[in-house]
Amino acid sequence: MDDEKPVLEQMTAAVSSAADATKEAAKTVVKKVKKAAKKVAKKVTPKKAKKAKKASKKSSAKKSAKKAVKKAAKKAAKKKKKAKKSKR
Repeated sequence: MDDEKPVLEQMTAAVSSAADATKEAAKTVVKKVKKAAKKVAKKVTPKKAKKAKKASKKSSAKKSAKKAVKKAAKKAAKKKKKAKKSKR
């Protein structure tokens, strides 16, 4: 410490420089964490999107199969009715 400067000024300077250093360190840490989070998000989200697409395809396939069965049943019923009418 300098003898020429008052102790209070020296302490204030030391504390402020320490605070600045801490602030800078915190900023760099935050930047690194954000960057890492973005990388993880990029890796995770496409997989979830693919899974959702596959699930929607599966469910739509199931629905279309059910609809096809219902339509086939309706057509069969109509054919029976037409056959009965034509016999009269």
